[in-house]
Amino acid sequence: MNKPIRRVSIFCLVLILALMVRVNWVQGVQASAWASNSHNERVKYDRYAYPRGNIIVGGQAVTKSDFVNGLRYKYKRAWVDGAMYAPVTGYSSQAFDSTQLEKLEDGVLSGSDSRLFFRNTLDMLTGKPKQGGDVVTTIDPKVQRAGFEGLGDKKGAAVAIDPRTGAILGLVSTPSYDPTTFSGGADSDAKAKAALDADPNKPLLNRALRETYPPGSTFKLVTAATAFESGKYQNPTDTTDTPNPYVLPGTSTELKNSSATEPCQNATVQDAMDLSCNTVFGKMGAELGGDKLRAQAEKFGFNNDQMDVPIRASASFFPKGSAPDGTAMDAIGQHDTRATPLQMAMVAAAICNNGSLMQPYLVAQEGSAGNVISTHTEHQLSQAVSPATAQKLQQLMESVVQNGTGKNAKIPGVTVGGKTGTAQHGQDNSGLPFAWFVSYGKTSDGKQVAVAVVVEDGAAERNEITGGGLAAPIAKAMMQAALGK
Repeated sequence: MNKPIRRVSIFCLVLILALMVRVNWVQGVQASAWASNSHNERVKYDRYAYPRGNIIVGGQAVTKSDFVNGLRYKYKRAWVDGAMYAPVTGYSSQAFDSTQLEKLEDGVLSGSDSRLFFRNTLDMLTGKPKQGGDVVTTIDPKVQRAGFEGLGDKKGAAVAIDPRTGAILGLVSTPSYDPTTFSGGADSDAKAKAALDADPNKPLLNRALRETYPPGSTFKLVTAATAFESGKYQNPTDTTDTPNPYVLPGTSTELKNSSATEPCQNATVQDAMDLSCNTVFGKMGAELGGDKLRAQAEKFGFNNDQMDVPIRASASFFPKGSAPDGTAMDAIGQHDTRATPLQMAMVAAAICNNGSLMQPYLVAQEGSAGNVISTHTEHQLSQAVSPATAQKLQQLMESVVQNGTGKNAKIPGVTVGGKTGTAQHGQDNSGLPFAWFVSYGKTSDGKQVAVAVVVEDGAAERNEITGGGLAAPIAKAMMQAALGK
């Protein structure tokens, strides 16, 4: 071979080697990056080229894949009882991407998760059509329906948790939406999505996880926990040194109770919780101070911006640096204190579980039957209060249901503890109050459930809005469903 031909041959060989290296680099090292690139249209088409796996509730699929045999998409997503389960599933749309479990579990549902490689390879070798894996949730369909039907046409949210494990049994947000109405790419789907986006009632907002509210008097449970943990009070029957009305420290503003006739002056801690005395817990909070209240609130989960269930929940908030008068208002769930319904369900769950707060979770298992790729492992998020303090708080909550403002939550044969709340909001408290109820139920055979309900617009008249009247019956129905009562 003469010298010029040899040089050309070597040059061609180098080009072939470079091409092989580049191909392997793109298909191997960079494959994941190209696959997840937002401009890669093929990824969207592939997602709907075969049936997605299903999201399972109570052993039944609440999702399905409808065959449409379109030019680009072969299937589109559909839901069973879509509006009821939308806060859990989210949506999966050919035109508008996906949210919540449909988004977070997309690798499993689409079948692209690397843990499904063996199953996918076996299916390919046996000629079985490709399909996604399933996601099994912790939701109890009876609890979910009780909350959804209980809220009805009211704006609000409800969360139910198993205190022993952290499993979320119900996750409700109203008004809701049916994800099926915009799961495709037709003009009608775009119009349906635009109408939801423009709706002032925000049906696409997951109020159970993503909306924070002033928790009102339900936060008095955290204030009482701080008082017991710090040693300020030893027992629920301890008498408080509380005037009525109470003047906020450093001001001439009187903090009043909902009724001037309530016997809140120098009330015991238990009587003050039964009657929901603002004066008692406002003064208690101011004396404890913001630092102690914030530290206790954070043990219950406040100020945690990494609360994933696995859907990311908005952080509930207890402020830092409030003036003493502000701290008094923070202590009764007003001023700058904010909480999600999930957060207040966590407070009730920790109290019910003798102070142990378990990490809330929504996904019990990933993978199809016979090919489970992961199972949730329960773990403790914190020891929110000591068992002794938890038992004192249980005494307070159970007294509220038996003797106080929470009587509408009584369930025969069930030990029920609760706390009502009516939270003011808006400029100069001009908005209609939010009605809250947080509770737990326990049966003699060991079943437990903790529930938080908030109703945003339950009545046209302010004096008709109470946590005991509006939110407690919804919580009661969810507890009955969870406990089989």
